[in-house]
Order: sequence, then C-alpha cells, then structure tokens
Amino acid sequence: MTAPSAGLASKMRVRRWLGPWAMFFKGFVKHPVMVGSIIPSTDTLIAHMLSRVDWANTRLFVEYGPGVGTFAPHVLKRLAPDATYVAIDTNPDFIEYLSATIADSRFRPILGSAADVEQIVRDSGFEHADYVLSGLPFSTLPAGIGPAIAAATARILRPGGAFLVYQFRAKVREFIAPYFERIDQGMEYWNVPPCCLFWAWKD
Repeated sequence: MTAPSAGLASKMRVRRWLGPWAMFFKGFVKHPVMVGSIIPSTDTLIAHMLSRVDWANTRLFVEYGPGVGTFAPHVLKRLAPDATYVAIDTNPDFIEYLSATIADSRFRPILGSAADVEQIVRDSGFEHADYVLSGLPFSTLPAGIGPAIAAATARILRPGGAFLVYQFRAKVREFIAPYFERIDQGMEYWNVPPCCLFWAWKD
C-alpha cells in the first residue's frame, strides 16, 4: 500500500486528534479578535439564520469565518446539487480542518480575507454571490476592515441577494447600514449567548 503524502498525513492527524470543539477552542485562543465566540452556534440559531434563503435560486453561497464548519452541513443539506459553497477564513488551521473533514465537492474552503470576496468569487468562476453569511465579530476587527467587508459584500451580491449576519451585539448594524437600505432584524435566544440576526438585502 502506498504511504500517504505529507499533506494528507497531516490532515489525517488533525482529523484524528482534534475534534471540532478542540479546533474551535484552539482557533479562539490563537485569534480571539477573529473568532466571535468560544461556543459554536446552536442548530436553532442556524435554522433561523438560514430560514430566508431562497435555496432553489442559489448558485453560489459564501460564508465568512466558517470556523470548524458549524453551518456547513446545514447549508449543504439545503443547497442544490449543482450549486457551490465557498467558505473563506484567515485561519489556516480551520481551512485545513475543513478540507480534511468535509468531502462534498460543492464545498470550497479558501484561505483568505472576506475583504477580498470580490476577487475570490470571480476566481471561483462566478460574477456574483447569491447569499453571504457572516459570524465575524465586526466590532473587534482591525480598524477599517469591517466597513471594507460590508462594502465588498454589497458589491458582489446579486440584486435580490442578502448578507446574513449573526452577532452578539446589535452594533454590527452600524457597519452594514451604509451599504444596504433594507435590513431585517431578529433575535435568537436559544443560543449561548443570545444572538442578534440580520438579513441585509440588495434591492
């Protein structure tokens, strides 16, 4: 039997020794300003956040800060067979973990910044994204990054698409409001801690 490559062996070790909770904690410790919480989102929050997505007309779904892929199985279960799911994260540990644990061909984990979403979407073969999901902690990002991400997201979304944002503080609305005229807001209490939800629509 042929021995696995060094890269594959590394991924196998990650998958074997670090479960999702351990990876999530590791990511929070290494990059606390980039990870919104030490506790992954609940299934109730995920269902609420995704409830307004028109899956039948979704060809490209983008996620910022996927972490260990808490949303991934829920998105992939709803996504059309010929659609694509791009997950962008600045943490190489998370990208390696996602590559090793999610085998779905529709799923593309990409190491990069959400501020570069326009280039990433076009490099993936698309002109626009239908929906963009984000759990990034906008209020703790380096100065200027939050507004840059919101502006780039507004530009890359198709008309009728939406920026789906979940945060523990409603302050995130200040970052996205300059770029989206219509923003629906909700609250999910079945989460630790309770979470503010926003659906910012590109009309």
